[in-house]
Amino acid sequence: VQLQASGGGLVQAGDSLRLSCETSGRAFSNYFMGWFRQAPGKEREFVASITWSGDMTNYADSVKGRFTISRDNAKNTVYLQMNSLKPEDTAVYYCAATKYYSGMNVREYDYWGQGTLVTVSS
Repeated sequence: VQLQASGGGLVQAGDSLRLSCETSGRAFSNYFMGWFRQAPGKEREFVASITWSGDMTNYADSVKGRFTISRDNAKNTVYLQMNSLKPEDTAVYYCAATKYYSGMNVREYDYWGQGTLVTVSS
């Protein structure tokens, strides 16, 4: 499966952005999806995940209550709605996919998009 993330940009603190990750290839609904981010000089970290049907989600504590992950299996797309953005949210955001139920570990995901840069100014 191929993943293409988009929607990043430069925003001010308190603004919102919605990231999209469109997939192509095999049946999208077969994949458990996640969002990760990597800030300069830091390791890639988990942001959010969503099950195949979208009935369950999981979030990193740092984004809980501000970010929402969702998916539209008819459009082969997973979204990350980011509200109340903070400068510490600045990072390259990656979408990822795996066929299996996964947690927050980067190594649990098999397919990765190219990343989209989110910059939040104070």
